[in-house]
Amino acid sequence: MKQPWIHNAKIDWWFILSPPFVVLLIIFLFQKQIQGLENSYSFYTWLLLIVFVDVAHVYSTLFKTYFVKDEVQKRKLLYFGIPVISWCLGIALFQFGSLTFWSVLALIAVFHFIRQQYGFMRIYARFEPNNWQKKIDEVAVYAATIFPMLYWFKTPRAFTWFVNNEFDWLNNLPDYIDFITVLYVGIVIIWLGKTIFEAIKTKSINIPKTALIIGTYLSWYFGIVYFNNDLIFTFLNVVSHGIPYIALIYIREIKQKDNHQLNWMLIFKSAWGIFLFVGVILGFAFLEEFLWETLVWNEHFSMDFSIPENTLQFLVPLLVVPQLTHYLLDGFIWRKPKKVS
Repeated sequence: MKQPWIHNAKIDWWFILSPPFVVLLIIFLFQKQIQGLENSYSFYTWLLLIVFVDVAHVYSTLFKTYFVKDEVQKRKLLYFGIPVISWCLGIALFQFGSLTFWSVLALIAVFHFIRQQYGFMRIYARFEPNNWQKKIDEVAVYAATIFPMLYWFKTPRAFTWFVNNEFDWLNNLPDYIDFITVLYVGIVIIWLGKTIFEAIKTKSINIPKTALIIGTYLSWYFGIVYFNNDLIFTFLNVVSHGIPYIALIYIREIKQKDNHQLNWMLIFKSAWGIFLFVGVILGFAFLEEFLWETLVWNEHFSMDFSIPENTLQFLVPLLVVPQLTHYLLDGFIWRKPKKVS
């Protein structure tokens, strides 16, 4: 069968499919050293993983949205309305307390991360018919991501998504761990059986789709359930999510577009364009985190001044606007336009 690569086998493998496998290999080979990194070099791990991967991937969305004039003109209400809604929603949530604010944002983020894996699976299954086999793939991706999160909700972890105690309010749910574990294992077995059956029957296998699903299982299970370590969770979670997203944006919105479609963004398609592209998103990411650090967190560096509490209820939701806009826009920008009959 013709493999449904997004760009080609080499690019897809190294930048979209391999991150969870490579990161997990590094974790198993250098587990003790990783603990040392967490203890002695927390600033550099924060800078590399949080700022230069996680926050940077948020700003890569600009190249599919706000940097594309025709796209903005076509959907003005969406692109100007979502940031306003994000800020207003944040202000409203903050009135219930900062923990409520961060808890809701964490759940939205989790949903976004889950949907990304589903989205990649759909891309790699785009040439396949909508039959029961594809439905099993969809259930498998959701099981790979939802089970670890449900496990986290009921089992104390040594890491957070955003802030401490963000999921504590879910501890009052009935104990469901045994049930979901049996369900999880059952879905894995069914998916493996289906995949083997398909391979034998058709004498072929969808390599990128299969690798994507396996990588999702590995990164979410080992990052959340198997290991109970902050840096390992961040390493697996951030790299497996951020790098493929950045790669997809560059491939789809710059590399695969004709020169006349890019207009001023044509400079990002040049020989050094990829470095300029990365530089732009890193610059935005660093600027945002600089504002967070100096105005709110004061953990890695600060400017030695404090913001009044009544100002924070507007400032914090404002600083969250880029991230929340990214989460919400992602539900629209990757949808295929409906065919006009």
